[in-house]
Parts: sequence; structure tokens; C-alpha cells
Amino acid sequence: MNTVLKERILPTGQSLQIVQGDITIEEVDAIVNAANEHLQHGGGVAWAISKRGGPDIQKESDEWIRTKGTVSHAHPAWTSGGLLPAKYVIHAIGPVWGDGDENAKLSAAVSGSLRVADELGLQSIAFPAISTGIFGFPKERAAKVILESIETYFRENTSSGVKVIKLVLFDQPSADVFLQV
Repeated sequence: MNTVLKERILPTGQSLQIVQGDITIEEVDAIVNAANEHLQHGGGVAWAISKRGGPDIQKESDEWIRTKGTVSHAHPAWTSGGLLPAKYVIHAIGPVWGDGDENAKLSAAVSGSLRVADELGLQSIAFPAISTGIFGFPKERAAKVILESIETYFRENTSSGVKVIKLVLFDQPSADVFLQV
């Protein structure tokens, strides 16, 4: 079971929660997958989502790539949630640490995911700590970028229908970093 560690109401009215647990069991409209540009879900959060969500997620991802091409940081892809409790999976492309302009790429992935949620008419979304696993993005820096990007998105998109944003962190060290930031 997932545990809400902290909740804060943003100045724009949305509920921002820091949650410790498993993003694949969150009962939200969409979860965000920390994906690669080819939507091959072979490791980290992507693997866990694909495994629990079933083969439809990878099939739909392959179809996205076939018809629309690779995915960019600013324009995430989306698929159904398959067998997950979430209706959708938004596939955000997180930056690989060391490739350059990492903060801007991570910010684009977060705001792009929120934009897709609005385009789909969603009210709730859950994010992992994008790029802090196998992509090597330092957790404290990522936490600052992710949190700032969320607040900026809602300041700039006052008509957003998204009401609940969850940052779902699998391990205690990640949760501690996000709580400190």
C-alpha cells in the first residue's frame, strides 16, 4: 500500500502529494512512465509499468513509434493503462545525465506530461522521480526541477483540469530527498 508522506495545496489550488510506494498501483487517471525515445520498456520504472500493465502497453507503444516516430522530451506519448488501475500511461522522455541541458529536458518532460493530461481531460496524475534511476540524474537536482516545473505549469495554465499530482517514490532515500526539497 502506498503512503502519502506530505500534501501541499499549490497557490493555484491543486493538491501536490509526495507518496512512498509503487506507482503501478496508484488509482489515478494517468501514471507517468520514465521512458526512452523508442518506448522500449525494458528497465527501471518502464519495465515495472509494462510488466504489471500487461503486453498491451508495449504493443500500443510500438504502434505509436510506427505511426508517429520517436518521442521527444516536450511531447510525451500516451497509451492505455492496460491492466493497471490508471486509465492511461503517459510516456515522458527523461534526460540522460551527461547529455547536456538536462534541467530543461526534465522540465519539458514534466510540463509535457501535464499538457497531455489536460489534452486527455484528466484530473489526477502520478509521476515517478523521472531520470533519477538508470539515467543517472542527481535526485536532489531532479526534485527541484520537477517541483518547480509542476508549479510553473499551473501558474501558466490556470484553466488546467488536473486537480491532484502525486510524486510516487519507490524507496525511502528518494522520498527523503523530495521531502527535503
